[in-house]
Amino acid sequence: MKRTPLALALIAALTLAACAGAAATREAAPMPYISGEVSSDNAAPGYAEAPAATAAPALAPGQSDGQQDTRRLVIKNANLSIVVDDPAAVVEAITQMAEGMGGFVVSLNTYQTTYGADSTPAQQANMTVRVPAARLNEALSQIEALAVEVNSKNISGQDVTADYTDLQSRLANLEAAEKQLQSIMAEATKTEDVLAVYNQLVYTREQIEVIKGQMKYYEDSAALSAITLDIIPNIVTKPIEIGGWHPEGTAKQAIEDLVRGLQTFTDALIYFGIACLPFLLVIGLPLFFIGRALWRRRKKSAAPKAD
Repeated sequence: MKRTPLALALIAALTLAACAGAAATREAAPMPYISGEVSSDNAAPGYAEAPAATAAPALAPGQSDGQQDTRRLVIKNANLSIVVDDPAAVVEAITQMAEGMGGFVVSLNTYQTTYGADSTPAQQANMTVRVPAARLNEALSQIEALAVEVNSKNISGQDVTADYTDLQSRLANLEAAEKQLQSIMAEATKTEDVLAVYNQLVYTREQIEVIKGQMKYYEDSAALSAITLDIIPNIVTKPIEIGGWHPEGTAKQAIEDLVRGLQTFTDALIYFGIACLPFLLVIGLPLFFIGRALWRRRKKSAAPKAD
């Protein structure tokens, strides 16, 4: 059975599109994750300091893989838990800061809680903002300046260069397949051939849009860092006070006295077991057996007199 040139070309285009993912496989150096407690001044090298502040471009003609590997795409985010005097004012200040830097508020949740025996109302807030990755440390410093206390701070970085490069290669293969399918469709004369090529062309274009969406997600996530905040009112962290009386102080003192008493008792037992008990065993056991023998002899000598 003879194959027409159109069928052969269609098979080639289908094969190229199907292998788009496999063609992207390449070896890359390990890309570590950066996570942990970081200070604002001594944070890990910022995303903005690397050429990866924008999406790494596809390899240009004649460009080697080694040259491409120098460009990194890193997603950096931060999480903070802060104590503030006025949560509402801090939320407004952080919102203005993010927008002033060219970022925006992703989410904001404020709610009322009660605290203490008299059910004192207190407002808390959780919010997430995005700021340019190049100004992440600056934004964190400004947020910390608004806080009475920083309960926790975490900055994490994820290197997605390998995934992004893989998507670039898949996109290039799919776009090549799309052009080939368009050429085949232009030359097709039979209705069934046109429909077959058209269906494959639609599928290929869908895959192209999916990959472009994934690449845009990586680019946007790397360009704008997310800062997630837990904003706690200062009143919640203040000690309980009832008419000038601080019950938590009394309870704390009682617990400390209990612990000290148990510690003293335990120390005494340990000292007795190590320092005194061996001496008592060495001296006491012989005395015990001597006394017992004398008592038995005395008992035996007393028995005949009774008779």
